[in-house]
Formats: sequence, structure tokens, C-alpha cells
Amino acid sequence: MACILHIETSTTLCSVAVSEDGQCIFEQEERGEHGAGAERLGTMVDEALSFTDNHAIPFDAVSVSAGPGSYTGLRIGVSMAKGLCYGRDLKLIAVPTLELMCVPVLLRELTADDEDALFCPMLDARRMEVYAALYDRSLKTVREVSADVVTEETYKQWLDERPVYFFGNGAKKCMATINHPNAHYIDGIEPLAKWMQPLAEKRFLNGQTEDVAYFVPFYLKDFVAIKPKKLI
Repeated sequence: MACILHIETSTTLCSVAVSEDGQCIFEQEERGEHGAGAERLGTMVDEALSFTDNHAIPFDAVSVSAGPGSYTGLRIGVSMAKGLCYGRDLKLIAVPTLELMCVPVLLRELTADDEDALFCPMLDARRMEVYAALYDRSLKTVREVSADVVTEETYKQWLDERPVYFFGNGAKKCMATINHPNAHYIDGIEPLAKWMQPLAEKRFLNGQTEDVAYFVPFYLKDFVAIKPKKLI
């Protein structure tokens, strides 16, 4: 197993966590407006480093939430992660933000009727647009991340086939628009660093690490392909 520092700054809720051998051993979070929570990222990271240094726990890697999300927040988070990797000679792991939002949903008790359900995490992209993707219960991608203009028809082809769970801060504004009987909404799901642990460890063990020099977050990597009308 590995000891990994996790950094999540894609929304107004900035968080840092440390996992070792599959367990979260440190976590902090700070909420701000328009990415202001990320202003305390340096302090939270310092406290995480002090915690591990005091317990003589060496880091193996840094994982960072790679977006989509706040332009400012992602830039700050990725810059911090890359700096740590350079300074401490660590591996860099990128965790898709929408995928990590599915982790707390998977930990909930779902019924047998939900075995074939799809998960649709959503992040607000202003107006009636959201960043969204579709995953099955094994977190296999059913539909890639896209900037969607939400109408009652946007996800109908999947809703006609099976239950779809919508969650995240983008799902709130879709409740009045998507009224399909197979549409279900889960409140209180936010991207947090502590939920990155199983996804980051799996990538680390499989050798799925990033080139520290060339890695860029979602908003630059896919900017031309799916840029919405107005970024967060």
C-alpha cells in the first residue's frame, strides 16, 4: 500500500487528506466563496506534512482533483501538488473530480433495484449548464464528462432504461427540469479529499501516474473540446 497526500480544490470547499494503507489518517477542509477556500490550501498542506513528519510517515505520492470545477481552485490545487512532487520527488496522481464524487454514493446502502443504476455527478457551470458524466456502479464511464445545457431531454435515453442518481451542486438546479420517474436525487454530496483515497491508491498501484512537468487540469486539457459558455 502507499501513503498519499490528497488535494481537492475544484469547488468552494477546499480539502486536504492523508491516507495510509487504505485508511484516512488526516483530513481538513475549508469553505470559501469563488475559490477562496483554496487560499488556505498552503496552511492545510503544511499541517498535513507536519502530521506525517511527526509520525515518521514517508509520502509515496500526491493526488490532486483534476477537474472539472473552479478555474481558480483547480489552478491553485494543481500548482501546489506539482510543487510538492518536485520538492519531495513524489509521484503525481490525477483523480477526476466527478468520479471521486461517486465514492460517497457507493458507500451508501442502495437497494437491490439499484444494481443497474447509473450515477450522474454534476458540478454547477452557471446558468442552466452543468459539468456532468455518467458512471455505472463499478465506476466504468458510460458517458464522458461534458458541459451540458440541461433540459428534460438531456439524459432521457439513459433514464428510459434504468434509474439514474443525480448529485452534486449542479443537480439542485436540475430537479425542476428533470422529472422522469427514474430520476433520483441525493443531497449533500461534495468533492472531498478523503474520498480520493480508493481511486488514488488504485491508480498508484496500477502505475497510473502523471508527468509532473506536463500535467494540466481539466479546464486546460479539454478546454477547446467542451468549453461551456461561461466557466466558473
